[in-house]
Amino acid sequence: MREEHVRELVDLLELERLEDNLFRGQSRDIGTRFVFGGQVLGQALSAAQRTVDPRREAHSLHAYFLRAGDIEAPIVYSVERTRDGGTFSSRRVVAIQHGQPILNGSISFQEPEKGFEHQTSMPEVPSPEDVEPMRHLSPEELAKLPVKLQRWLGIDGPFEFRQVWPRDDLHPVKRPPIQHIWFRLTAPISDAAILHRALLAYASDFHLIGTATLPHGISYMTHNVQMASLDHALWFHRPFRVDEWLLYSFDSPTAQGARGLARGQIFSRDGRLIASTAQEGLIRLREG
Repeated sequence: MREEHVRELVDLLELERLEDNLFRGQSRDIGTRFVFGGQVLGQALSAAQRTVDPRREAHSLHAYFLRAGDIEAPIVYSVERTRDGGTFSSRRVVAIQHGQPILNGSISFQEPEKGFEHQTSMPEVPSPEDVEPMRHLSPEELAKLPVKLQRWLGIDGPFEFRQVWPRDDLHPVKRPPIQHIWFRLTAPISDAAILHRALLAYASDFHLIGTATLPHGISYMTHNVQMASLDHALWFHRPFRVDEWLLYSFDSPTAQGARGLARGQIFSRDGRLIASTAQEGLIRLREG
């Protein structure tokens, strides 16, 4: 089953080419109410990459989520070839459903170069083998939740996550806005760096804005809390594989105005900083 889930996700990121700069992608229902934001990020990156010289690698992605995506409808990705310079290329991507944009994104690519290097140190945390897999809810617990949420929590996905500091989202308690999560794809894939970057874009949307809820004793399961990603930034720093353990370290420096900001650093197991992320999200307390 693990190989099947991974193959399904890889297929999801291999878009159909409609025209030189126009692509179509399908959606995967993972139990969320709308299309998972990470899917749109991964597909947008895949679309842009297919319009660039393959020697040029994505190094930054900045996107705004404009509308919720319809799981039942395909998504069309329109790529604008903004610039091709001596070593850098820039692309603008618009994801469209039902005639309206659901995401606007800008992606920059660069031919590999040598230069100065430094990085922050990886946090000192237990190895993934010393961290328990995330607990599955019991049938009794699942039965008390909405059907969509039951599917989200009751199915195994293509990624495995292990929380260094486990959290019960059904009964959240207040704690500092910091968390560390090991993750990896559950089955090996090809060596294609383009695919690994698209899959990391997909996975980078998990758990990020949830970090901003930690000090408030709430979660996405809290009945009167509305949460949605507003934007997403991702920088690729060094080569990596998503089918090997990666450590995602999160913090949230601020929440205000019904919005929370979260940041992430992703490290390889040997301590290399391979990517950084940032995201602002809606965290709105509903009346009643």
